[in-house]
Amino acid sequence: MRRIKVIKPTKARAVLIYIKKLLSGSGKNNNTKKPTTTTTETKYLVFIIYILYNMYMIKTAIKNDNIKSNIVFFGTSEFAVDILKELKIYRGPTPVNLLPDLIVTTPDKPAGRKLKLTPPPIKIWADKNNIPTLQPKKLDKEFLNKLRKNHWDLFVVAAYGKIIPQSILDLPKHKTINVHPSLLPKLRGATPVHSALLDDKKETGVSIILLDEQMDHGPIMAQEKFTLWKDSLSELPTKSQLEKSLAHLGGKLLEKVIPQIINSEAKTIEQDHSQATYTQKLTSNNGLIDLEDNAKINFKKIQAFDSWPRAHFFQEKKRIIIKKAHLDKDELIIDRVLIEGGQEIDYINSLKQHFL
Repeated sequence: MRRIKVIKPTKARAVLIYIKKLLSGSGKNNNTKKPTTTTTETKYLVFIIYILYNMYMIKTAIKNDNIKSNIVFFGTSEFAVDILKELKIYRGPTPVNLLPDLIVTTPDKPAGRKLKLTPPPIKIWADKNNIPTLQPKKLDKEFLNKLRKNHWDLFVVAAYGKIIPQSILDLPKHKTINVHPSLLPKLRGATPVHSALLDDKKETGVSIILLDEQMDHGPIMAQEKFTLWKDSLSELPTKSQLEKSLAHLGGKLLEKVIPQIINSEAKTIEQDHSQATYTQKLTSNNGLIDLEDNAKINFKKIQAFDSWPRAHFFQEKKRIIIKKAHLDKDELIIDRVLIEGGQEIDYINSLKQHFL
């Protein structure tokens, strides 16, 4: 996957013709003395042509996209989709295709008020991009045997949603890596993006790790920080915004790491397991806020729970979902709300009129 400088094929052929002339003793003027070469010189020249020829063939194959790693991507959510979008537009030093040959995701699930069977976001994206998918209900021996029918170089996991058995993790030549949206060993677990926004810290990040049998435990292959806010907590992004930014960053890291892995050049660093922290399991009750509580705490909840479980309070037994808010010094200002079963409205004036 490195840039290779090669001579043009016309020049390579010219050199081959010259070597043939040296070996045969032919030339433009038959009266001239035949050039002579030693056995060592002849072998050296043939070896040089052999190397140049193979370099040319490698470059031609890369250009035609014939040299490509066989990759399987395990993912489900929009976070995984945004990583693949980044890989799709990859324009590195060589035109290598980093998109997977196969995507493994979860089965379709009922969604919406009518509980219509709906494919996960990554399945929709895969179909649009003509990438085959598998949606196993269980990661059992039957599924393992399906994967064994092909030779795989690497598995990549990002927000898949299921625990993958070690027998599958070890299947590809270069094992399995994971894109985790935190600075491991901090925030191991299922909700690192929510937790980063709820913490009193200014930064989070993305880690690429080699997966092992324990949760978010494997050695780190790459890591990069991301600033949550600089001057004021009011700059704190929503969970949806942060997740998209971290997915973009994760895709960029994969663009560096995957070529290193395929070329057996990747290095790993063991996590400091003594510094590990873990995320909390979220329920719908986590979204309930007390308007009399600390303004900064409430603001962080609003930003962290914008998609689920959604920050809310109750007024006259009706659930009021906070859609948008901001901090003005130490005061929480609610801008937009959604009355359950109704439409999104301005908070200050419209809500008061609604309940008058």
